[in-house]
Amino acid sequence: MNKIINKIALGSLIILTLIFFVTSLFATGAKKENDMEKKDIVSIALEAGSFKTLAKALTEANLAETLKGEGPFTIFAPTDEAFAKLPEGTVEGLLKDKNALTNILLYHVVSGNVTSDEVVKLNSATTLAKSDVDIKVEEGKVFINNSQVTTADVMASNGVIHIIDNVLIPESK
Repeated sequence: MNKIINKIALGSLIILTLIFFVTSLFATGAKKENDMEKKDIVSIALEAGSFKTLAKALTEANLAETLKGEGPFTIFAPTDEAFAKLPEGTVEGLLKDKNALTNILLYHVVSGNVTSDEVVKLNSATTLAKSDVDIKVEEGKVFINNSQVTTADVMASNGVIHIIDNVLIPESK
């Protein structure tokens, strides 16, 4: 009889341990996700480490504080590698021309929370530069103009970030 009680007690202990472990695992995952959503778009981009050029450009154009604001914003964020694809001297030239820099940066931002579920239903979106970007899905890949979305739906407290592999350049008017 004691052997049966010991087996039941051991089984109960194992089940309780598993329940505790699984509950802790889900709670930790939810906490990490919630922590990300408490940070604004600019903070997330800075912490990622692959948006140094974008961060510098936003600061030079006095847009960093705006994108730290309430929003919501959707930003198509080019990585440092995307900026490196531009012709030599382009970034330096833009950093000296605040009007052109501001226009290009605003061309990467759409008002509102536009998640990937919504993006794929659109053919275009109007940016804060008051120009449209083209949106298309080809072979399961999403493109904003000629730039592919490499990571979608990085959620922030004030919007959403979609990481892209090229800098978006608005057409000259």
